[in-house]
Amino acid sequence: MASKQKDDVCEIQCFDDEKVNRLRPLAHESEGVAKIFKALADDTRAKIIHILSLEEELCVCDIAAVIGSSIANTSHHLRLLRNMGLAKYRKEGKLVFYSLDDDHVRHLIFAGVEHAKEQKALIPKA
Repeated sequence: MASKQKDDVCEIQCFDDEKVNRLRPLAHESEGVAKIFKALADDTRAKIIHILSLEEELCVCDIAAVIGSSIANTSHHLRLLRNMGLAKYRKEGKLVFYSLDDDHVRHLIFAGVEHAKEQKALIPKA
């Protein structure tokens, strides 16, 4: 049986000293990014972040109604987002309002939604 050559892997091992030496110290800057994307990798949390990016703040009950989920499940996801530093809350009487922690999160979700729309447009309809 002949082995199949992989065309997406370098056939020889070499590297550009200048680029490697310039970029190696910067590689650590991405630490913590995976945690953010892991939080957004869940459909429910991505929906929550998306709708929070469209409003200044929303009550837990409103968020649950928009995403079609229970208040308990929505609260669970909001708590995770808060613990990951992506959302914050304030309590007003018996109501709890959530908002995004900062504009970086808003920019991330906007870029992701825009990319998803572009990808969807490229898929031929059957």
